[in-house]
Amino acid sequence: MAVDQGIGARTAALQAERERWVSASVYTQPLFVEHAHGARITDVEGREYIDFVGGIGSLNCGHTPEAVVQAVQDQAARYMHQMYSVAQYEGYIEAVKRLCACHPGDGPFKGLLLNSGAEAVENAVKIARYATGRDAIVCFDQGFHGRTLLGMSLTSKPMPYKKGMGPYAAEIYRAPGPYPYRGISGEDALDGFRKLLKTQIDPTQVAAVIYEPVQGEGGFLPAPDGFIEAIFEICREHGILYISDEVQSGMGRTGTPSAIEHYGVSPDLATWAKSMGGGMPISGVTGRAELMDAVHPGGLGGTFGGNPVACAAAIVALDQVLDPDFQAHATAFGADLRARLDAIAERHDCVGEVRGLGGMLAMELVTDRATKEPAAAETGRIVALARERGLILMASGLYSNAIRVLVPLVATEQDLDEGFAILEESLVDAFAGR
Repeated sequence: MAVDQGIGARTAALQAERERWVSASVYTQPLFVEHAHGARITDVEGREYIDFVGGIGSLNCGHTPEAVVQAVQDQAARYMHQMYSVAQYEGYIEAVKRLCACHPGDGPFKGLLLNSGAEAVENAVKIARYATGRDAIVCFDQGFHGRTLLGMSLTSKPMPYKKGMGPYAAEIYRAPGPYPYRGISGEDALDGFRKLLKTQIDPTQVAAVIYEPVQGEGGFLPAPDGFIEAIFEICREHGILYISDEVQSGMGRTGTPSAIEHYGVSPDLATWAKSMGGGMPISGVTGRAELMDAVHPGGLGGTFGGNPVACAAAIVALDQVLDPDFQAHATAFGADLRARLDAIAERHDCVGEVRGLGGMLAMELVTDRATKEPAAAETGRIVALARERGLILMASGLYSNAIRVLVPLVATEQDLDEGFAILEESLVDAFAGR
């Protein structure tokens, strides 16, 4: 792919319109999409890009998957909206049924549908508080749970998500999150959790613990072996509910419908979104039936939650996620991505660590492997260089020095070969001036 020689006329015109009308608080890149399919995007100038971000995990099935597009078109021709509390429709039930099948464990499980990951988190917390009669929620360092008031209160990264937006929601307590590369082992984090229950809040006041099996915005940090299992057992001991935030790590991204499956735990509640809709906005909460039925009728819901068109898309996307062949492909795909990233790490000392689970992977970049000094500026430069060369990347992590890889699981061998070549070339050039 040729290197971008500058912003084209149509892009420049649209960028001017964007600056005139759209809030500057919304972060954007100078790229306007004309159409997309699979793991490729074509912009308004006709330039093609390989997508290694996938809507930040919302496009595991790729851009414009044919079956999802057809389902959306068919449903839109019948009716586009009802409001489920006023007039029910079969698609809502069918989507929930499939979502419950993604929840690991024997059940019985029930669920409800919402609009976004943050809304799913908010509702899971509401359910936990109502069902237990307790107020406190425990979250973890490096966690990201959304941008709403409660979501950002649970999120641990102040900039850009929380700065200047307090006061935050009450009764939120934060424990250390495991980050072995930065010296916080699973056992260290577990000790911190136990200490929190001694020094900050009595466990009898805690409604729930919420944790991402692979912390996404935190830098794609997978839970160390034994950590989730131990937290879950402590929760059981004290009647605390366990919420698995599967918004980014679910829907086959790690090879299984839920990432927590890898740890052998059946959470009390789980939150879902992103790739659940195959590109359409929809989210959900699933959990043990008695918990999902605990709130009084009318206590949960919303105007657009489980919109009929989004449900039609979700049914198709969830059928794919639940297909054993798709899961086997996702597992093999993740192993291929890991091998490619490991090979880059072997060739370049600026890669401090490659980590993740399945196809949810990142490499943390440093200026020195011995000191582990975060290479945030160079990471930003890699993202910019890669975009100029036809690859969409995005950074993450506490220090904004991790390159995340969320390439759609339908990407071809050619997509991956070209994409990783651009990634490595951009990495080399970004560090060349040091």
